Amino acid sequence: MTLRDWPDAERPREKLHARGAGALSDAELLAIFIGSGRRGTNAVDLGRALLARNDGLRPLLDQDHCPPGLGAVAWCRLRAALELGKRHLEAELRAQPSLGGPQDSARYLKARLAAYPYEVFACLFLDNRHRVIAFEELFRGTIDGASVHPREVVRRCLAHNAAAVIAAHNHPSGVAEPSVADRHLTTRLRDSLALVDVRLLDHFVIGAGEPTSLAQRGWV
Repeated sequence: MTLRDWPDAERPREKLHARGAGALSDAELLAIFIGSGRRGTNAVDLGRALLARNDGLRPLLDQDHCPPGLGAVAWCRLRAALELGKRHLEAELRAQPSLGGPQDSARYLKARLAAYPYEVFACLFLDNRHRVIAFEELFRGTIDGASVHPREVVRRCLAHNAAAVIAAHNHPSGVAEPSVADRHLTTRLRDSLALVDVRLLDHFVIGAGEPTSLAQRGWV
């Protein structure tokens, strides 16, 4: 049965218009980007098959290549939608008078860094009212580490005329527990930035669950 044979209220696009995107299942949302199915398989069933084959939505979308069974055009649409979501979060951060709390930056940083299969170290640069000036990915590494140079973080702070900075890096393992090396790096960053009157507000470790704030643990 094709989607045209479904009742209007159950078709993904019509359902979205009537009830909002939140009412759609993962497979139905995928179907909108897929557009049309294959012979004998409608777009929703194809979405369900892709989810089953890839163990869920996140493993499917975290891939850096087009997965089997999904066309290149649909894959480009999905990647563009993900990037739009990230930019929407960044615009939301920039629009705030100031960062209201760790959860504001943690949500954005997780959206930017969690999907990488290798470690990435990044910074949010802030002005003296803790408004976002810029976000930059500064260092990339391997599956189990990235070399971070505090002097480069200082240089980028000066380039942005930042008064404060929030650092973050991901753990590809999904475990967001800071290592001894993470704590040592945080101390080095804090001390290096203090020499140019820039405050390190926090250092987040991004994993599969909630990001871990080293500031909340008293390690900044």
